[in-house]
Amino acid sequence: MSKGIFTPTNQIRLTNVAVVRLKKGGKRFEIACYKNKVVSWRNKTEKDIDEVLQTHSVFLNVSKGQVAKKEDLMAAFGMDDQTKICEEILTKGELQVSEKERHQQLDEVFKEIATIVADKCVNPATKRPYPVGIIEQAMKDTHVSVKANKTSKQQALDVIKHLKEAKIIEIERARMRLRIAIGVKESKKMKEKVSKLVTSVESDNYDDVEYEMVRLFQSNEWGCSS
Repeated sequence: MSKGIFTPTNQIRLTNVAVVRLKKGGKRFEIACYKNKVVSWRNKTEKDIDEVLQTHSVFLNVSKGQVAKKEDLMAAFGMDDQTKICEEILTKGELQVSEKERHQQLDEVFKEIATIVADKCVNPATKRPYPVGIIEQAMKDTHVSVKANKTSKQQALDVIKHLKEAKIIEIERARMRLRIAIGVKESKKMKEKVSKLVTSVESDNYDDVEYEMVRLFQSNEWGCSS
């Protein structure tokens, strides 16, 4: 008869994990996640915690499989609901990655930010978008540093402001074109409302029945995004 491997009941062995660590109440707590899912959770592109966590257990040490005791959880978090504690660690904890993984992750975030900036902005002289490579070079030339624990969209907005102030390239937010067609009777009231929001007038056309206006506005106005 073959012999099984004895594993203590307070130990869980996991492989190929991403560890998120949080220090609280004088102890270190860890959770075991799937690789690449932690950033997706924090960016809110992944909302199913079961797709992020390998197990809903809270550990003192993931690599050793040492599970946290109920009394430790109660002392540090004031509860022993492991799923809720996992969510707190996932949100507030520090993702443990190797130096190589960290550089790779930051490179990916850097490129994603540059892509967002290129998508949202134009050269004001030509009114055309810059290639992503130009944005990446401008970011490097102005020593932009990116963060793995902050969303790419948030950082892209900061980078746009930074590049405008640095003036290494001429850049401005792209404007969106809005066409409104409305009956002549309602046109005056609509024109007054729209005029408070738009950045410039492109055209006005009307006949006996219909009034058509074309306006340009910044994509962050009216809660829209380009």
